[in-house]
Amino acid sequence: MFEKLDLIEERYEELAQQIADPELINRQDEWQTLVKEHASLEEIVTKYREYKKVKEEIEAAQQLLEETDDREFLQMLEQELDELKEKQETLEQEIRMLLLPKDPLDEKNVVMEIRSGAGGEEAALFGAELFRMYSRYAERQGWKIEIMSSNFTELGGVKEIIFMIEGKGAYSRLKYESGVHRVQRVPATESGGRIHTSTATVAVLPEAEDVDIEINPNDLRIDIFRSSGHGGQSVNTTDSAVRITHLPTGIVVTCQDERSQLKNKEKALKVLKARLLDMARREKEEEYAQNRKSQVGTGDRSERIRTYNFPQGRVTDHRIGLTIHRLEEFLDGDLDEVIESLAHTEQAEKLQAAGE
Repeated sequence: MFEKLDLIEERYEELAQQIADPELINRQDEWQTLVKEHASLEEIVTKYREYKKVKEEIEAAQQLLEETDDREFLQMLEQELDELKEKQETLEQEIRMLLLPKDPLDEKNVVMEIRSGAGGEEAALFGAELFRMYSRYAERQGWKIEIMSSNFTELGGVKEIIFMIEGKGAYSRLKYESGVHRVQRVPATESGGRIHTSTATVAVLPEAEDVDIEINPNDLRIDIFRSSGHGGQSVNTTDSAVRITHLPTGIVVTCQDERSQLKNKEKALKVLKARLLDMARREKEEEYAQNRKSQVGTGDRSERIRTYNFPQGRVTDHRIGLTIHRLEEFLDGDLDEVIESLAHTEQAEKLQAAGE
């Protein structure tokens, strides 16, 4: 591990010299690539240098221990040594984390899909609350939201909504949200006061760029039709809604929120590319999933991941057995505690797998 760290530090210094070269600065594309690589190594080099400094301090303290007879000074040195060794252990663990291969999709924007499941209108209303929850979380992060396609009920529930969240590291934070979300509460439409259980399904897909997914136009069937609203009534006087079918996979995407046929087509293609990239990613991960069942789950849409219990005011994430009693704040977009716990669990699993 330390040989690898020495090479990383050496590369970091080499890059620092290169990006300071005035001639290279004039070649902007090449310069930007090197600047990006230099920035990506900064955190691990900083930690490694801190680790080496602590190691030197430990060696100096051990040398003093051998040379002193002063009892009071000895006690002070032993205490300092214990603290330094603890710090060294923590830094070593942090460095191991930083050396783990990064998910190349982590920095991408995401396409999120929410669909109502079991529970009729109550499931659709819960779907709308989940959409608001993710919208509020995106606002807290300074991210931008764009609705790609939506299908609301007359009471404001969500049968299906597809939206994009644009922001640095959006996928790294939201990728844990894929799966079945379950709500337990007394519906507003229930006169008897009985608690009902309803579900909504969330899918989180990394946005696909042209370099990630190439689509052959001959593989697409594109149908144009008139947009419709609640109950099937027309909401537009022109044929602007677009349905794209990817013939090799059978994936169908429909977009009708925009009045422009061209904009609907652009949005539908974005969603299609995201689904195809997600399909390719899942196929690649299947072998790993068979060999080692991840505690945080595979992101499968059929997996029940979380329960929102209104009578008890709690949220329980079943993958890691975490329960928090802050339901209102959670639904208002305060998701960080759960997301960070899931991220730490995944990192610990990766460390264990690397060790094995």
